[in-house]
Amino acid sequence: MNILLWHVHGSWTTAFVQGPHTYLVPVTPDRGADGRGRAETFTWPSSVRELSPAELAEAPVDLVVLQRPHEEELAARWLGGRRPGRDVPAVYVEHNTPRGGVPDTRHPMADRTDLTLVHVTHFNRLFWDNGATRTAVIEHGIVDPGHLYTGRLPRAAVVVNEPVRRRRFVGTDLLPQLAEAAPLDVFGMRTEGLAGHLGLTAERCRTADLPQRHLHAALAERRLYLHPVRWTSLGLSLLEAMHLGMPVVALATTEAVEAVPAGTGTLSTRPEVLAEAARRYLAEPEAAAEDGARARQAALERYGVKRFLDDWEHLIAEVRS
Repeated sequence: MNILLWHVHGSWTTAFVQGPHTYLVPVTPDRGADGRGRAETFTWPSSVRELSPAELAEAPVDLVVLQRPHEEELAARWLGGRRPGRDVPAVYVEHNTPRGGVPDTRHPMADRTDLTLVHVTHFNRLFWDNGATRTAVIEHGIVDPGHLYTGRLPRAAVVVNEPVRRRRFVGTDLLPQLAEAAPLDVFGMRTEGLAGHLGLTAERCRTADLPQRHLHAALAERRLYLHPVRWTSLGLSLLEAMHLGMPVVALATTEAVEAVPAGTGTLSTRPEVLAEAARRYLAEPEAAAEDGARARQAALERYGVKRFLDDWEHLIAEVRS
């Protein structure tokens, strides 16, 4: 089939396009938010094709995967008047937790009869008010980077984009306390200046923005993965770290309580408990490696890319029947 989707979330799309279809990704001259085209920092197969809006108007499309509310109108315009859900089968993938008004937040696609609303976690489906729209949950899938963990550096790895702007959502305010327990290496977009913003020395808080092919190797050298996120959907970087064989120290919030089983790390709503767990991993590298190996096994079983693609194939068949 020909599946139209926008390049919105690079990690999620990387798993999605491993399927057996042709994936049509809009591209515009400025490669802006609505026309990024193929990824530059992720490895995508040749089955992902860039099409301009003019080319999409004539392209055969068997399914539209919407991910942002305005894409519905955009798709109808770029597909030459073919409307998602009416003229072309459509699903809407919700990547995020609701913002504001929880737990009464109304989803933009609530009470729709012409599409299926697909949540990436059970937590998201539970906390969004979906109305009468048909819903499904397809949990994340990860392209396995391999068991790369060495943990040779006694530091904690954190992956977060825009930690200064997103602040409490991603637990930026907790980092100074956690940095006292373990020096931090924070990876992600727009992390520069974070140490100064938090009042930390460069040694206690280092930052870098690496493409995925380099990020995995860098993460695997750190002793543990730290996930201080309060309120976002389940971070794919957390699942990637588990695939790498890293032990996890995470806030027990959103879907993390489902993703990180016993014996793979420490979950708590108390930052001081997380700090103590980080200290223990720094002092006991063998324990860190053992918990990381169990984390990898758990992630492979629940978040493998084959299960993810199989779930999508079943849903696509239902949507198009």
